[in-house]
Amino acid sequence: MIVCCGEALVDMVPARCEGGSGYLTKPGGSPYNVAVGLGRLEIPVGFLGSISVDFFGDLLVRHLRENGVDLRYVVRAPSPTALAFVHLAAGKEPVFQFYGTGTADVMLALDDLPVTFPPEVVGLHFGSISLLRPPASEVYEHLMRREHRKRVISLDPNVRPAFIPDRAAFRVRLEDWICRVDLVRASRADVAWVYPGEPIEEVARRWVAAGAGLVVVTLGEEGAFGCTVASTVRLPAHPVQVVDTVGAGDAFTAALLAWLVRTGWFDRIGKIPEGALAEALHYAVRAAAVTCTRQGADPPYRWELEHPGRPS
Repeated sequence: MIVCCGEALVDMVPARCEGGSGYLTKPGGSPYNVAVGLGRLEIPVGFLGSISVDFFGDLLVRHLRENGVDLRYVVRAPSPTALAFVHLAAGKEPVFQFYGTGTADVMLALDDLPVTFPPEVVGLHFGSISLLRPPASEVYEHLMRREHRKRVISLDPNVRPAFIPDRAAFRVRLEDWICRVDLVRASRADVAWVYPGEPIEEVARRWVAAGAGLVVVTLGEEGAFGCTVASTVRLPAHPVQVVDTVGAGDAFTAALLAWLVRTGWFDRIGKIPEGALAEALHYAVRAAAVTCTRQGADPPYRWELEHPGRPS
């Protein structure tokens, strides 16, 4: 089992409503989306985080359950659910406006963590604003340090500048996390914001040298780039008619993790050869492409990637 640790919130996605404009409520939060993606790809997965007891929280919990996500590490909190209003512009990354002061996703305490994980938990995935918003951020960082070298650790920084008042200080924190993880998945926009003007491939190789076994950078319409100490792969995107790109990076991450688990490379990520890495990235690129064809964070099911002609 892979346990995804972080925020669960509700995305408010733009939509046309009876001739006017409005918003649709969609379950979201980057680690939450990865958990749903793994569940749909039939990989044993759990979610660790704090979710409200309000009706939005009930929606979030129900969506996890319906997608096969283990709920044993979910904590229910009386605080309200955080909301993220999404702004979409053609050819650009989605922009999120968060409403989350005192919300349930940050109400996680050290006492809420399991004292230990059972052997079936082979990996932990972290990322996004859950690592930036205290007090929960301190709990997740503690867990990352505690489980370093005990289990495979995956990280998606999913940079949100609105939560980062000091770019240099964030860079130091990010590099500390990278020293403790086995897999990093970042977007081109993430890297460009944290290291303005630096070539993406140089940054990725520097992260590998710092300790990450595999670094993958998604490049939007240009595909993805991945590297280990010994392998370097660059793949084009899978062309589709894009509806929106919300959750595409999370779908990519889920598919990459799923492929690594299913093929036996998960616990030797840093040793994956070039040919296998190319297959992994191809699988993940296809997952992201499917997600882009529908509204909101709606990752593909396993059959959509492996048997695309089969009806649901």
